[in-house]
Amino acid sequence: MKTSSTILVAVIAAALGAYGYSVLVPAKVASTEHAEHSEPKKPNDHVEQDEHGADRIRISDVKLAAAGVTLAEAAGATLTDTLSFNGILRANQEAVVQVTPRFPGIAKSIQKRIGDKVGKDDLLAAIESNQSLTVYELKAPIAGTIIERQISLGEYASEQKPAFVVADLSSIWVDLSIYRQDLKRVHINDEVLIDPDDGRGEIKGTISYMAPIGSSETQTALARVVLPNPEGRLRPGLFVTARLILAARNVAVAVRRSAIQTLENKTIVFVREDGDKIEARPVELGDSDPKFVEIRAGLSAGERYVAENSFVVKAEMGKGDADHD
Repeated sequence: MKTSSTILVAVIAAALGAYGYSVLVPAKVASTEHAEHSEPKKPNDHVEQDEHGADRIRISDVKLAAAGVTLAEAAGATLTDTLSFNGILRANQEAVVQVTPRFPGIAKSIQKRIGDKVGKDDLLAAIESNQSLTVYELKAPIAGTIIERQISLGEYASEQKPAFVVADLSSIWVDLSIYRQDLKRVHINDEVLIDPDDGRGEIKGTISYMAPIGSSETQTALARVVLPNPEGRLRPGLFVTARLILAARNVAVAVRRSAIQTLENKTIVFVREDGDKIEARPVELGDSDPKFVEIRAGLSAGERYVAENSFVVKAEMGKGDADHD
């Protein structure tokens, strides 16, 4: 009898345990599933949308400047149809003088070196004549800059080669290479824009000379522009690019070409809003030239936009949940 009672108690306990498991475990699972479904998603405070559904991010001027991003105002512009050429700066050969000793002799003193500026009749060197053994002076025939020096102290100076070359660099030749297929479109007195690529903008000039013959090696012909160079900005020997303006058209709103980006299959411009926000503004493009693109819709004159390094802002906007200031 005692054994039967023990077995009965064990059966009842097992039944109660199974019942308790069936009651408690589903409740726990259900509670966990409910918690998972009810837990709010982590808010994305990096990218927001304006009333038109355009993406915006907060980013300070300090951070933009640190990334090399620059802003500009949308404004009217003149779009030009142009031809582009390569060119080289040369000293104006009509203002270059070779200074040659009158008599051969020994250089007893040297007063000037390459790069020195000289006035007319400034002393360049003193030469002791081999014939008379007297010392005579070698002077600058014009005002300008020493661009070559062929003698040194104590060296024999010959009347067969120049000791110095003096150039007046207040004007510079820009020699442009014109390809044969473009020759019929280039004429004397055409206006060109010369870019020395020094960050100071283009210089306007006009073609004053067209070479009557071409180069068999490059299959190009020379067109020359003479530019004033009072501050010495243009240095002979450096390469430049040039644009010949064929036609021009004014547009009401334009941005720099570097401002145009594509985001989610939309053509956009990043626009500064509310002081610390950048909006990815969808825009409709019009005509363009090498520098500017017309904006027909989506942007108004006077609005500030990301003009340079816009890809940096695009990358920031793509981060999504990144921390931001």
